[in-house]
Amino acid sequence: MSNLLQATPLFAIRGVAIDAETTGLDVKRARMIEIAAVHLDGGRLDRANAFQSLVACDVEIPARAHAVHGIDRAALVGAPGFDQLYPGIAAFIAGRIVIGHTIGFDIAMLQHEVERLGQRFIPPLALDIRLLAQLAEPGLPSYSLEALGAWLDIPAQERHRALGDAMAAGLVFLALAPRLRDRGIRTVGEAIAASRRITDAMAGAAPPAWELRAPSADGDPLPKLDSYPYRHRVREVMRADPAILPETTPVAEALAAMAGRGLSSVFIGEPLAGPGEMAILTERDLLRAMAREGAAALAQPAVRFASRPVVAIPAEAFLYRAIGRMSARSIRHLAVTDAQDRIVGVVTPLKLLQLRASTAVALGDDIDAAPDAPALGQIWARLPLMARALLAEDVPARMIAAVVAREVGALTRRATILAEAELVAAGAGPAPCAYAVLVLGSAGRGESLLAMDQDNALIFAEGEPGGEADQWFARLGKRMAAILDEVGVPLCKGGVMASQPDFRGSVATWRQRIAQWLSRSNPQDLLSVDIVFDFAAVHGDRAMAEQLWRDAWAAAKGQIPFLKLLAENAGQPAAGLTLFGGLRTEDDGRIDLKRTGLKDIVTTARLLALHHGVPRHTTQARLEAVAELGTGGAGDLAEIERDHALLVDCILSQQLADIAAGLSPSNRVAPGTIGKARTAALKQALGRLSILEELRRDQLSA
Repeated sequence: MSNLLQATPLFAIRGVAIDAETTGLDVKRARMIEIAAVHLDGGRLDRANAFQSLVACDVEIPARAHAVHGIDRAALVGAPGFDQLYPGIAAFIAGRIVIGHTIGFDIAMLQHEVERLGQRFIPPLALDIRLLAQLAEPGLPSYSLEALGAWLDIPAQERHRALGDAMAAGLVFLALAPRLRDRGIRTVGEAIAASRRITDAMAGAAPPAWELRAPSADGDPLPKLDSYPYRHRVREVMRADPAILPETTPVAEALAAMAGRGLSSVFIGEPLAGPGEMAILTERDLLRAMAREGAAALAQPAVRFASRPVVAIPAEAFLYRAIGRMSARSIRHLAVTDAQDRIVGVVTPLKLLQLRASTAVALGDDIDAAPDAPALGQIWARLPLMARALLAEDVPARMIAAVVAREVGALTRRATILAEAELVAAGAGPAPCAYAVLVLGSAGRGESLLAMDQDNALIFAEGEPGGEADQWFARLGKRMAAILDEVGVPLCKGGVMASQPDFRGSVATWRQRIAQWLSRSNPQDLLSVDIVFDFAAVHGDRAMAEQLWRDAWAAAKGQIPFLKLLAENAGQPAAGLTLFGGLRTEDDGRIDLKRTGLKDIVTTARLLALHHGVPRHTTQARLEAVAELGTGGAGDLAEIERDHALLVDCILSQQLADIAAGLSPSNRVAPGTIGKARTAALKQALGRLSILEELRRDQLSA
């Protein structure tokens, strides 16, 4: 099994619930007399895709076993032997996570029967619902299958028969998944690691050989990547200044324009129109027109032979997104758009010929096409693999963070689309007006790592707080947040989400909020305000959102009282070193590098950029822009920028190691895992944190 499976959210797994009835409980002597299995897909028990059979055996069935399951020798007459059943059983469970109650016994019995055939048995990846129930609710008086079914209000199945017990186990697992998520156990890897820590379950049920084995890296879809598409953006390879012709243009003129400028395509429509209002005419379209109508086609309107809709991609997108989109749509031309959704260029295969596509390249477009939350969860599980492969290719950690942020945006967009479709299906109707969904904080800055939660907001064109439009968007935000939480982006503990009134509103409401923030004098009123200046639109009317972002930055420029309050909220940089210069670790031997270092650098860069009126999204770009102004401290700013890169690198490396070990990723780094050279550099970086407070004070007083 691969690390892809390990990173899959529990509710989205491809699983198979199994159960076996036997002649006894001693796995070395007992024989299997019935086996059943049922698939779990998309967060549902697939009752139509089940397998059940009695199993012939040549031993007596003890009375105590018969009393449990009611199967005797007569019932087995004519039943197939295990040798006949096993190929089908193996195919039925292949590639799936095996689920059951005290599943170790069932797997041990499978192994025993397979080895009786003289074949090698490889234990599958397994999850035991008895262990998972102890993690979800430690205080239950009993963890029997009957007790778990009663606790979770699961309808009774046929008890002590293989199919009934397998179905009951599958239903219990599905009911446990959200409860485990509430306790911070979201993925298969995390569930396995947490299960291993329980020592009182499964005692004596089976030998430890079967025990919840960790997945190996074998079969990972991303052993090696061409990192170029992840380092460069579409604007770097696009052909700028595309030809845009009026709809009345005849084919002859379009052909002349293409030949005269060496183009393989032209767009047809109004120059300032978006791609949704355009058509595209390519060389292939012209060849087909000439083949069909001959020379007469030259006098026809070019739009007649053009294609709609025009598929587009933002200029700031990474190249891997362009490759994946062209591959998914089977097209050879991509329009490139600016922040106002105007066509400013075109990308063709000629520019991308030497780039090698891979499974990860299609991640973004797979997100865009996911039909439901479980499918999104399975796709999202590929994100750590992509990050790991890029790091192995020596792609800088900050660039990987930008890729992650881009996909957080894509995930948020898809969750919004799915949520809106649900609202329409439920009779709420379509959106009452134009709107935009924003990601805030690290995702808005393009600096997301793998320990993330939701920071999002929503802007709509018009409507009062509490009005009909606001209520509709409140429902949208709530469902969007729930989908993201299910997939693997937890709810924000601070409530910075579009589902909350403070982070949802009309354009007028947002402008009023910003004006109030700039004039307030109470630091407590400004909690979470600073990350709003980091927002980026990921869905809807991006031009409306972009204008609000720029206006907010322009309004904050030079607002010293407001900026000083933000600085006061940030507080003094945390002390990352001990009195003797060692790393100040916590009881578990780790140091939180977000709280100690990263947060202070990000806050300082934002404050200085706001003060000087240099609207930039990333921390790196903000520090560089302030340094270029020549207001002083250029050397310190350059050192801080390098320290920022180091902190991101240390955190990302630790997060990937933790995910591989089945641990929830965090911002806490174990110094022993990053090597002596980086540890020494980290000490120097943390020792420079005092510079940040001096920079804030000096720059804000200048």
